[in-house]
Amino acid sequence: MKYMLDTNTCIYLMKGKPACVREKMLSLHGQEFFLSSIVISELWFGVFKSQQVDKNILILKCFIEPFTELTYGDAANQVYGNIRAKLQKMGTPIGSLDMLIAAHALAESACLVSNNTKEFSRVEGLVLENWIV
Repeated sequence: MKYMLDTNTCIYLMKGKPACVREKMLSLHGQEFFLSSIVISELWFGVFKSQQVDKNILILKCFIEPFTELTYGDAANQVYGNIRAKLQKMGTPIGSLDMLIAAHALAESACLVSNNTKEFSRVEGLVLENWIV
């Protein structure tokens, strides 16, 4: 299975807490893990708003190095338009960046790993796992 890690999952892995997230990832040895360019952008934002920018730059670079970055492209753009229109019609929108991440996961046929199931569960067809349970 192809797994796309959401921003909160990446933060849990970088901090090593909760341990169940790292354990779950290790138990899936041989699976494919990816980071969306949107998630990487969010992680960089966190670095630059932090108190220890230089330290966190190194931590983030080391964290993202082993992952394949999936670039947001035209397929995800189309999925995003569809998701946004549907959620808006239903009156149940989600955050803008979360909508982009969900669209990217759908376009890549990936399972999105996130602790933000409240928002992402509104996206029809999105395969979602929460490793915090």
